[in-house]
Amino acid sequence: MPRMSRFRRAAVPAAVAVLLSSGCEALGEDNSPAAPERAARDGRAVSPLRNPDGTETGLAPVDKEADRAAARELIERLTTKGRGPRTGYDRGEFGYAWMDTADGVPLARNGCDTRNDLIRRDGRDIRLRSGSDCVVVAMTLHDPYTGKSIEWRKQQASEVQIDHVVPLSYSWRMGSARWPESRRERFANDTLNLLPVEGRANSAKRDSGPASWLPPRKDIRCAYAVRFAQVALKYQLPVTAPDRRTMLDVCGA
Repeated sequence: MPRMSRFRRAAVPAAVAVLLSSGCEALGEDNSPAAPERAARDGRAVSPLRNPDGTETGLAPVDKEADRAAARELIERLTTKGRGPRTGYDRGEFGYAWMDTADGVPLARNGCDTRNDLIRRDGRDIRLRSGSDCVVVAMTLHDPYTGKSIEWRKQQASEVQIDHVVPLSYSWRMGSARWPESRRERFANDTLNLLPVEGRANSAKRDSGPASWLPPRKDIRCAYAVRFAQVALKYQLPVTAPDRRTMLDVCGA
């Protein structure tokens, strides 16, 4: 099965995803808790500049100057506007969680839900439920946001969650409220917009844009900004002016 070969070629771990998409939480003067000085890097992780469809593993730092210049050029293409109201927002407006039937995105209709696809994409040492070639019950995740290595078991599902890089509620306030439901379903299940991460980091982020929240791990912040911009550009979503300024700043503008 080609779907399995994509993930198994890197001996992958697994994680469960819980969607948290509510208000915004400020995190101090540098927009984050104290970051570990030396976060361990996942040798399989791929730079967002070399992973434009989000099908490869994780989020590698963007640290070469030529790549950071390319990152700034990408971010400069974003349009800006103020956030609209959250009126009418509901998770159900984006389809049921982790549907396998959102056409037009990678890995759709492969017999495995989006959450488990992502766990198998980014995890190591994956263990599947007996009799299943999809449902992950144990794995190790290298969390791109904190640099931590998380030994995850299904019994502690919330320790790893699936983050929408551009949160659903953020997108709603920036224009997705006017999209047809099929487009919102694609947005909610697009591998480009989804990362398995530490649950506490995802809970702290909530529906914040980059001006209000950045990953605790400082060396990943430009990569995070690139991924945020890639998603916004793909779906023709504007961002707020402070978010765009922050994204340029973390990439060295």
